[in-house]
Amino acid sequence: MDSILSIRNKIRDRVKSKRKAMKLSQEELAKRSGVSFGSVKRFEGTGEISLTSLLKIAIVLESEDDFDSLFMRKSYQSLQEVIDEAKQ
Repeated sequence: MDSILSIRNKIRDRVKSKRKAMKLSQEELAKRSGVSFGSVKRFEGTGEISLTSLLKIAIVLESEDDFDSLFMRKSYQSLQEVIDEAKQ
């Protein structure tokens, strides 16, 4: 299981990579998202950001759908539960 720091850093790295792939500067991402430049810069440095700001950035990076599946994974107690659900 990953630590909070590890997960935070993975998200930070993915956002930074996507921003660069879209050829956006930190300043342009800040402008388009409505998140302050300081917050964007701090996020890419430390991984610290509010959920609202992260969602605003995700929209600009066309990744907001990634949040739809957050916490959606169902836990199964048995193989029979998986089989029964597949039949529905």
